[in-house]
Amino acid sequence: MTKGTTSFGKRHTKSHTACRRCGKISFHIQKKTCSSCAYPAAKSRSYNWGKKPHGRRTTGTGRMRYMKTLSRRFKNGFREGTQAKKRE
Repeated sequence: MTKGTTSFGKRHTKSHTACRRCGKISFHIQKKTCSSCAYPAAKSRSYNWGKKPHGRRTTGTGRMRYMKTLSRRFKNGFREGTQAKKRE
């Protein structure tokens, strides 16, 4: 029994496929769980011993449609529906 080239030719089955939640190829087909985000569990998988995955998934890695305007609106007191005063 060889453990090299001939054995590698028999590898044609997939154990993991794309996950619905995180999009990675980490969803185990037989176990029906994602090894990256723990889908279908309600809480997303994260550990304090892994700093890099936190940075990949945290706030600021996406579009931040609400958050990116928040600091400016806070600075102005969350005013809405008013016009800026004319400068003289």
